[in-house]
Amino acid sequence: MSEQDILARIRELVDTEHSLRAKTEAGELDPDTEQAQLASVEQTLDQCWDLLRQRRARADAGLPPDEVPVSPAGQVEGYLQ
Repeated sequence: MSEQDILARIRELVDTEHSLRAKTEAGELDPDTEQAQLASVEQTLDQCWDLLRQRRARADAGLPPDEVPVSPAGQVEGYLQ
């Protein structure tokens, strides 16, 4: 997966976030469903940003960025705890 692929996925997820919020505001989606779906989208976004950060750090260090695996959601979500 290239950096451009990751950035495209991030844009797609942000669009999904906006769509969910707009549907809730328009009364097309109940808030509980929105929150559940947003939680999933935000978790995936965090993984994408983490992957991008790690790839860039490896590239800056002269290491191959393609060798970075996607971190598990629990690990990424637990960084600040």
